[in-house]
Amino acid sequence: MNIILASTSRYRRALLERLRFDFRCVAPDVDETPVAGELPLDLATRLSRAKAREVANRFPAAMVIGSDQVASIDGRTAIGKPGSFEAARAQLRASSGTAVTFYTGVALNCAARGMERFHVELFSVQFRELSDRQIESYLRREQPYDCAGSFKAEGLGIALFEKMVGDDPSSLEGLPLIRLNQMLLREGLDALVPGT
Repeated sequence: MNIILASTSRYRRALLERLRFDFRCVAPDVDETPVAGELPLDLATRLSRAKAREVANRFPAAMVIGSDQVASIDGRTAIGKPGSFEAARAQLRASSGTAVTFYTGVALNCAARGMERFHVELFSVQFRELSDRQIESYLRREQPYDCAGSFKAEGLGIALFEKMVGDDPSSLEGLPLIRLNQMLLREGLDALVPGT
């Protein structure tokens, strides 16, 4: 089965490699601008589905995986990728001492089969109270400017937290592998038994 990850994210590529399927990456042509008033849950759902659909329309026989992640402190306002030291510092200052929820959408689409599955995995992190010195030192050391929430939980970012709450820690990194594996199993693709 031809599997395509509708993403150019190196993080998502590395995550999907854990399941050891042969796959390739194709960039989706999707406008990721939030719609006015769109809640983070709705945004993650819409974008993950749109990415999978757009690539599936170009490669109808393929099993296409789309994903998107949105972070929020209040459940209403999305926290995006900071892109710079200053924006990341502002995000981490706002997150200090609070809980941040991550909404990680995953969609599986095969146009030839007329099949679409999707899910949004929620995962929360409780941030420690952080000083400006701690925030600035962390940002200089890890430079997570391309990560929603301004941290890498798989790296030094773990030191920013008091606790993590959720069912699938891979969703925090950008692709909920437990749910994705369940979706693939329903389509006859078993990561544990190659060639099935």
